[in-house]
Amino acid sequence: MSFKKIACIAALSLSAISSFIYAGSAQAISFQITTGITGPNGETNQGAFSEFTKLPATRTVNFNDGQAPTTGFAKYSFETGQNSSVRLDQWAPAGANGEVNNNGQYLAVFSGDQVTINLQSSLNYFGINWGAISSGNVFSFYNGNTLIKSFTTTDVNPVAPVKASQHGGEGNGYLHFYSDSSSDIFNKIVITQTGGGGFESDNHSFHLGTDRFTGFDPKAVPEPSITLGMLAVGGMFLRKRKNEKLQSVSQSH
Repeated sequence: MSFKKIACIAALSLSAISSFIYAGSAQAISFQITTGITGPNGETNQGAFSEFTKLPATRTVNFNDGQAPTTGFAKYSFETGQNSSVRLDQWAPAGANGEVNNNGQYLAVFSGDQVTINLQSSLNYFGINWGAISSGNVFSFYNGNTLIKSFTTTDVNPVAPVKASQHGGEGNGYLHFYSDSSSDIFNKIVITQTGGGGFESDNHSFHLGTDRFTGFDPKAVPEPSITLGMLAVGGMFLRKRKNEKLQSVSQSH
């Protein structure tokens, strides 16, 4: 068997493995939590920002004007407005490396209240700078009045990647929600706090889209372990071919 044929077989096997992994991981809305990055101009004192801030069709609300927008592509509304507000204090979500957020205001929602974000267009991605992370934080995603999926702190906080000393070591991070298919897009988000504590968030990023979000797709190049596996398979076939040739030469003599 030629090396070209071996490579083709390995490539087809890799394709089948990749398809199986992707199909097995599909669900309504996925999430990931990262440290986030510095601000668009390198700011480190305004909390963490999404890694997709500069991705085309992404818009960000940073609350630095002291208000939650009530007009435009994202319209925020408080259910009661009791205690909940845009503010600046020690509980502002931390930067990507735990830096104090002392130059950017943030959105705080407290028990018994919720904030609804109505979008002009459909989204396939929503991200927030989250922290200090508290129990009772609830994220709900809707398409019109149809609930697609709700998440609680327990669902999305396996391990917070950033520990902020200004929050007594409590967790912080950048939380990303994204659609896995066109049936999972959303145009309304509800942020709720149940029980005690607060729901603090900053630097909301929205990506407009009517299909699955591809920002987290793996790179086209194979993973190193898979590449090594392909080389091992190729080497095995080559060794077998070499041994067959040696045996053939030996028998001819």
